Amino acid sequence: MKSDIEIARETPLRKVKEVAESVGIPRDEVHNYGPFMAKIPLQLIDSERVDKSNLILVTAITPTKAGVGKTTTSIGLSLGLNRMGKKAIVVLREPSLGPVFGMKGGAAGGGYAQVLPMENINLHFTGDFHAVTTAHNTISALLDNYIYRVRGSGRQLKEALWKRVLDVNDRNLRHIVTGLNGSANGIPQESGFDITAASELMAILCLAENESDLRRRIENILLGYTLDGNPFTVKDLGVAGAITVLMKDAIHPNLVQTTENTAAFVHGGPFANIAHGCNSVLATKMAMTYGDYVITEAGFGADLGAEKFFNIKCRKSGIRPKLTVIVATSQGLKMHGGTPEKQIKDPDMEGLKKGLENLNKHLDNLAAFGQTVVVAFNKYDFDREEEIDVVRQYCNRKGVRFAVNEAFYKGGEGGIELAEAVVDAIENEPSKELRFTYDDEDTIEQKIEKIALNVYGARDVVFGEKAVKILKKIEGTPLEKMPVCIAKTQFSFSADPKAYGVVKNFRFKINDIIINQGAEFIVALAGEMMRMPGLPADPQAKRIDIVNGQIEGLS
Repeated sequence: MKSDIEIARETPLRKVKEVAESVGIPRDEVHNYGPFMAKIPLQLIDSERVDKSNLILVTAITPTKAGVGKTTTSIGLSLGLNRMGKKAIVVLREPSLGPVFGMKGGAAGGGYAQVLPMENINLHFTGDFHAVTTAHNTISALLDNYIYRVRGSGRQLKEALWKRVLDVNDRNLRHIVTGLNGSANGIPQESGFDITAASELMAILCLAENESDLRRRIENILLGYTLDGNPFTVKDLGVAGAITVLMKDAIHPNLVQTTENTAAFVHGGPFANIAHGCNSVLATKMAMTYGDYVITEAGFGADLGAEKFFNIKCRKSGIRPKLTVIVATSQGLKMHGGTPEKQIKDPDMEGLKKGLENLNKHLDNLAAFGQTVVVAFNKYDFDREEEIDVVRQYCNRKGVRFAVNEAFYKGGEGGIELAEAVVDAIENEPSKELRFTYDDEDTIEQKIEKIALNVYGARDVVFGEKAVKILKKIEGTPLEKMPVCIAKTQFSFSADPKAYGVVKNFRFKINDIIINQGAEFIVALAGEMMRMPGLPADPQAKRIDIVNGQIEGLS
């Protein structure tokens, strides 16, 4: 089979204005970024149309280093639905340069189920990530300037919380000291970098309802505390307008196309292991304005992305999915069943059956949210029919719909079986009313405990000294009513990345709490989770190059 990038190059692209017209977006409202990418203005969102659209969430079993293929499945489902004559649009997150040059090499789908132009989407795209990075670091510069100017005046800060960000995996920047080499160069202070995908501004971009809401949220960003213990925000710094200006274009959703020239929105890119893991509310609502069926995804496994999709994105936006698709692979199931990583492509029926426990836990969790579920088996060429039958029979016993997704190899044709199962479920057994894991009135501790015990399966939760101090600051304030966003490893239900399968009777430790007052959620850092990833021993950057004017090494 041809490589992803070969398939992408050979796919004839339609002009983006034609793609827009195919779903009813007026040509005059398309703001081109070249011939094949565009921004679509927010004012086109129609709440009545949004309410009538069928939203489908795509999530997955706990991921492994072998991958699962949520994005490929999401795109493939949209292709299959369009092949059936349905008006379907897929809406996804933007790839981060960190993973692109680190482990993944890209995040625009794969095979014959991609969003295009793949090279642009995987690289600088329309500049949204750069806008977030620049806006975030502008706040850093202005805050540093404030600290420098008010020194000795009694208006200085007791504690500064705001870090810097960069869309590159760089472990050396996690902890730094700034302002060295004399007073003319600032005040020495400890700082550090998070990756741009973890920026509170990225979260705000993905949760804001409009430009005025964007500005309101930016004003509320907590930067630190004054000498008398009062919160110090961007509003106090007086620069919310300037930061909003830097993000004025980034807030509009990006329109591109699939390998079969159907419409796709790609907008926003928070990770699900260190942020809330969902594309923007605005892109989702834009797609729901113009699509009868809208497919979106949430990052990593259902314990991370889906949980945050329901408890944060749906809670804040009012949108509700009609159905959830959970993606599984034979490789992933075998790894969760104890099969050694080097042998996951080989036959191992016992490992596969044991790995179904991981799928079962996710199915139970999704049922607790009130979701009707379709299991999508993402098929690879080495998969055996007897292994697929094991998963199919298991789903039949559970009373859960099952379908094989072959869109990677066959495009829309390979996504029809899944599309038919999805349509049948929505028409005959749509999801029930969405049930959240916790109530707004619960304390932050209670919210974390309910997620850890009910979603992850922990025995109890332990709060570290640092976390306890922050919780005391939150207690009795409006912050207590905010949802929580747990940052933890994506490879396990627990905080231990090597604990595959279903982990039981474990203690879940929260080491730190971060107040995202502008994004309106509280981040809880579990275990050794860091918000600036490092690069692997063999980064994908070593294989990315330009050869005869064409980019190689992306996928």
